[in-house]
Amino acid sequence: MQQLRFGIPKGSLEEATIDLFGQAGWKISGRSRNYFPAIDDDEMTCALVRSQEMGPTVASGALDCGLTGLDWVMETEADVETVCDLVYSRASDKPARWVLIVDRESPIKGVEDLQGKKVVTELVGFTKRYLAERGIEAKVDFSWGATEGKVVQGLADAAIEITETGSTIRAHGLRIVCDLLHTHTVLIANKEALKDPFKKNKIEQVALLLTAALAARHKVLLKMNAPVAKLDAIVAVLPALNSPTVNPLTDEKWVAVETVVDRDEVRELIPKLRANGAEGILELDIRKLC
Repeated sequence: MQQLRFGIPKGSLEEATIDLFGQAGWKISGRSRNYFPAIDDDEMTCALVRSQEMGPTVASGALDCGLTGLDWVMETEADVETVCDLVYSRASDKPARWVLIVDRESPIKGVEDLQGKKVVTELVGFTKRYLAERGIEAKVDFSWGATEGKVVQGLADAAIEITETGSTIRAHGLRIVCDLLHTHTVLIANKEALKDPFKKNKIEQVALLLTAALAARHKVLLKMNAPVAKLDAIVAVLPALNSPTVNPLTDEKWVAVETVVDRDEVRELIPKLRANGAEGILELDIRKLC
């Protein structure tokens, strides 16, 4: 039996990825320290690989595809195909940012001020290319963890670090100068694997369902009963994906209405719907949205 060899990012994205697969319809399980977790699909096998190593591992053919950050694909310049974008993380479903940070009192105001300075980062290859493209000569050193601390301690003039909110950076008395790269999770595939009909079809299945699961996280299904006489007013306040579904009830004076809306709009919508005559309003979670 053919099997798709899939890479699960080990580390900060691991739990979020397993949760996303669960929502998409696959159960991934494994004991602690097990680098080959089980998946309830006979057509797939999984391996845990660090995000930083996923690109080269997939490019080499050791895995057919996997999930990693766009930043690490760019860092390693891995020769892989990006199948789809999947914006999710452990903390939130928002893109992360690689930012230039300095001490709050530093005279550095822009990237151009890094000329002749020392910069520390985990994203060494990308940073060197970024600066070289702008004609800036700076010493770029690799930093594995505690990157911000090196700036605080005066061991480096600046750092390139990843953040989502910037709150930790500010708490350490540091300042964000500018963004260098916005990154998110991507599904990457080995180019030869995509030439295999079975693997290509399986990769596309995974991409479709993971994308559908993520899309559903930001939407809910609203269902309600509406008086026919007030239907136009009720429909007018519904921001439907296309148009709401309206079905007759046994009482000809009433209809059932349902539609998909943004999750964060519900708290404003329900009072408006009630004020316009809707009754029996239900809010339901959605597992997938294609």
